Amino acid sequence: MAAGTKKPGAKGFSGRPLKVRVKTARKRAPASTLWLERQLNDPYVAQAKRDQYRSRAAYKLLEIDARYRLLKAGQTIVDLGAAPGSWSQIAAGRVGAAQGRGRIIAVDLRPIDPIAGVHFACLDFLAEDGPERLKTMLDGRADGVLSDMAANATGHRKTDHLRIVALAEFAGTFARQVLKPGGFFLAKVLQGGTEHALLTDLKRDFASVRHVKPAASRTESAELYVLATGYRGTAADAKPRAAEAADE
Repeated sequence: MAAGTKKPGAKGFSGRPLKVRVKTARKRAPASTLWLERQLNDPYVAQAKRDQYRSRAAYKLLEIDARYRLLKAGQTIVDLGAAPGSWSQIAAGRVGAAQGRGRIIAVDLRPIDPIAGVHFACLDFLAEDGPERLKTMLDGRADGVLSDMAANATGHRKTDHLRIVALAEFAGTFARQVLKPGGFFLAKVLQGGTEHALLTDLKRDFASVRHVKPAASRTESAELYVLATGYRGTAADAKPRAAEAADE
């Protein structure tokens, strides 16, 4: 959570506790009723409206950034699965994108309303030409890659876990193609076992790899984030550094 930002439930953050019960409508499934009731009683949802963030997910990135200091002025950041745009909102503010000091390149299958300083494209990142189209938008290297991508839930825990880890793996592969040495990668996963294989893979290319569960992730949710920092770069990145050392 950003400095000076109170968590929901803290005095002065969310006002009086919300206790809203939703009756099951004739055409509404029970699961939809439960989801709506949870949304109406979620202090992060209420606070996001007051803070003019596009979703409660903003507080996840705020908390992670406050803890690990990922976002800095002048950076170039890629946001995968950006809709509705709350992570791009936070990143744009932190890097100074609206003032031209940094850049946010964001993509999603769904359109989003414009955000100052954010270059957005409605495209399928998983399509065969998706990564190359995104690289064209990026036109260079990135300081960080964010991925809050999630597949539509099937209700089958193992299947949902495998699908979201596959998205994180795909995003991780892309991140290693575009990150500057020292860059970071942050991606959503679900607890379930196979995310450890993802961590092992990332550890070969990043100085530090860890799981992070921000307070804004619901307690009952299996949602986690994988954070990899200190990208070591590719062999091509190492050659210029080696040449510089030989000239000294």
